[in-house]
Amino acid sequence: MESLTAMAETSLFPAIDYLIGAAYSLRPFIEPTVCLVPSALKAQIASIAELVGMDVETVAMVLGMFMCYPCGLIQSMLPFGRVKHLFSFLLGAFLLQFVLGVQWIHHLISTLACYLCFALLPPSVNKYVVPSIAIGYCIVGHVHRQYINYMGWDLDFTGAQMVLTIKLYAMAWNLYDGHLIAQAGDKLPRATKKCSQFAISECPPLLNYLGYTFCFSNVLAGPAFEYSTYLAAAEGTYFVDKDGKRKTPSRLYPVFWPLLQSLLCLAVFVSICPQFPLMNSTSPKLRPPPLEGPTSIYELGALKGWAFLFVSLGLNRSKYYFAWKNAQGASNTWYCGFEGYAEEPAKDASIERWEHSNNVDIFRCETASCAQMGTKFWNKKTALWLNRYVYARTDGSLTMTYFMSAFWHGFYPGYYLFFLSIPLLTMCERLGRAKISPLLSSPGDGRFTPYGCTTIILTHLLLAYCSVPFIFLSLEWSLEFWRGIYYSGHVVMLAFVGVCTVMPKPKLKKKEE
Repeated sequence: MESLTAMAETSLFPAIDYLIGAAYSLRPFIEPTVCLVPSALKAQIASIAELVGMDVETVAMVLGMFMCYPCGLIQSMLPFGRVKHLFSFLLGAFLLQFVLGVQWIHHLISTLACYLCFALLPPSVNKYVVPSIAIGYCIVGHVHRQYINYMGWDLDFTGAQMVLTIKLYAMAWNLYDGHLIAQAGDKLPRATKKCSQFAISECPPLLNYLGYTFCFSNVLAGPAFEYSTYLAAAEGTYFVDKDGKRKTPSRLYPVFWPLLQSLLCLAVFVSICPQFPLMNSTSPKLRPPPLEGPTSIYELGALKGWAFLFVSLGLNRSKYYFAWKNAQGASNTWYCGFEGYAEEPAKDASIERWEHSNNVDIFRCETASCAQMGTKFWNKKTALWLNRYVYARTDGSLTMTYFMSAFWHGFYPGYYLFFLSIPLLTMCERLGRAKISPLLSSPGDGRFTPYGCTTIILTHLLLAYCSVPFIFLSLEWSLEFWRGIYYSGHVVMLAFVGVCTVMPKPKLKKKEE
């Protein structure tokens, strides 16, 4: 181990430092590209940040997200087609420059690099090349961030790059699916049939492509919807019902309800969340409150430690709810969340669905009776990306899916402790459904029976326990917190697996004739 450390210090780290220095030397050439944000506006944001005691990037991020609402209204009034694409691209570029400054160039570089591949290489090659470029650029961003500011809070380009990675990765497979549909007809792979509605027949025009990859309503925080979703909103094809009549749906509820939810979540995060801190409020590099001081986890003990963890993580989720619900409402201002009207004859043609921009179902997340249900309604668009374009394209490989999700998030040890703990919780749930649920519940029972409520509470307690490393990021702090509550979550899960493994499977009652 010592030899590896010495080798890294003498060979690897100097090489990384050289590459970073070379990249930073280009800054004088890149700074003139930040031309969409007036200097007076930058000064005003700096004054606001100083007034509220927050960093400039965070203030710009929040203001940029709220800025999408009036801009979305303008987008909805523009003519369909090129004008909407141009506005989407320019406004997205403005928001990136407004929030990230010169780092916006990473978004442009990776976008144009992948477009060159789309334009020059066949889809059968691009399905591997473009995802490799997209996830590779994202990985380099994560490594750079962790190398120069380990455990830091700095807002950099990696967040927007993660959203862009999903878009580019999916588009590569969409073009390949379109190619297969044109060539093979009905003889299609199962994954292609499943994603046929998102297939793209040919490389899109550059302006359409830029409008999608820079789409202002999701460029900062997601969710990353499909290219076909963006195109339908920009071209207006969703506004035609099954009878061929053009109808414009009401956006009052789809805009204001997510906006209200986002404001409530922001209020919770700002006012209540600091009362139950998991991280140090002054610097994430300092030991977090649960591990220090007279009220440390060691002083609280296991029972109070679990209660603190349950409440703190529940409140901490409000920042994600704020971002996703805010983006949902912003996307709906120009109908990008609108799915269209029901097509089946048996359904009411007036039914409207607005799921394209919905990235989280807060109530279902907070009342999930199993981890699978919780993940299904949490960060839904990322889960769909992993399901459609990783899991389904690797013959159902859970290993590849977990690794892709981990690489996409970054390389902090906490992420991997989380991903290694979740399978144990999943195993508990499967054994519980097979051997405990038939004894205590019936197929027709709802989620809110006494047994159902018990599973909801246990699920959230164990999810909170497994999620601690995801928040702490540090291996040392994560293990220290778990040790403070005696690794009780792992003990409970392992004991449950042991008991259920030796239990006989209950016999199902025969249906009465």
